[in-house]
Amino acid sequence: MVAIIGLLVAILVPALSAARGQARQVACATRLRQWGMAFRLYASENADVWPHCDGLDRGPRELDDPRISEADLADWHGWVDVLPPFVSHEPWRDYPRHEHPNHTTLFQCPSARLAQGTRAYSYRPERDGYFSYAMNSCLELDLNAWPPPGPSDYPMPSFLNTGQIAEPHRVILLFDQLLDPTKGFDAEIVYRGAGQYCGSYPKAFAARHARNQGPLGGNILFCDGHVAWRATVWDPQWDRDQEVPPRDDRDWYPYPAGGGG
Repeated sequence: MVAIIGLLVAILVPALSAARGQARQVACATRLRQWGMAFRLYASENADVWPHCDGLDRGPRELDDPRISEADLADWHGWVDVLPPFVSHEPWRDYPRHEHPNHTTLFQCPSARLAQGTRAYSYRPERDGYFSYAMNSCLELDLNAWPPPGPSDYPMPSFLNTGQIAEPHRVILLFDQLLDPTKGFDAEIVYRGAGQYCGSYPKAFAARHARNQGPLGGNILFCDGHVAWRATVWDPQWDRDQEVPPRDDRDWYPYPAGGGG
């Protein structure tokens, strides 16, 4: 009898763990679709323009600072601050320190967890908050963003007009973002700023959901509103030292090179 019980436990525990993981992946996809709805609602009230990819987490200059630029001003209109009211949530900026949303809320992936020991980070995630979802920063490569490699039409506008998106079904909008610094870039680098910003690039993609008990991957919200799982978003042909994809990449940029002015 004991042997039979042990065998059943050995069979059921992995199955239950896989079922819980699958449920979290589905919940993550549902949350991303809710954000997609918020983007559409915001655009409908703002001449088809989306909010900025960055927010006050970037530490922009104060509005009365005489040195403030258009790119700095854009950070006051980040998606984590202007979209939440469209889905009955408070703006990120309204949460006090030590009380920012965790994995039980719409702001975070249900499977996202901070690494053990906050000394692994270059910021203070438990005090200042963290982001397990990131907006594609290549949608709005303004002067506060990394420029793409090679000659290109940089900078791009700080706010994206959705009518200019050439292929909304394939352009990334939001994605599962890395939270564990030790698992950066397929666990090959240590990224101490993991989860610090609400807008980011391909190296910040997190593989945290197993698909059919197979390899890990992450969920992606695309510009047309659909959500899909991907094992990776990194093109092996890219230079591993670059932060931003080439300007002609059709998955990360909303309009063809030369068409963003």
